[in-house]
Amino acid sequence: MLPPAARLTRSQDFGLVVRRGRRAGRPRLVVHALTPDVPTLDSSKVGFVVSKAVGNSVVRHRVYRRLRHVVRPCLADMPPGTLVVVRALAPAADASSSELEADFSSALRKVLR
Repeated sequence: MLPPAARLTRSQDFGLVVRRGRRAGRPRLVVHALTPDVPTLDSSKVGFVVSKAVGNSVVRHRVYRRLRHVVRPCLADMPPGTLVVVRALAPAADASSSELEADFSSALRKVLR
């Protein structure tokens, strides 16, 4: 589980990150990230989008749990105040945790440059 302070929950925040943030696409997921313009002490927040295109409810929740597990260790490495949205694509349904981790870390490095 992600700590409550690290969860992106408001739909306005999701929209802001997707519209104004940087984006990096990979075969199994897309990562959107918005870094603050001024230094802040706020914690980084992450939100997930796993649509019905990924699969049925069981598959979507499995992908969500795997992504959550992949993202949690990376929270400490993100600049403070960073907002991240991870959008799973249909191939994520058949991906292993290591494949998702490789895609996520690669995309995150690109958007945080």
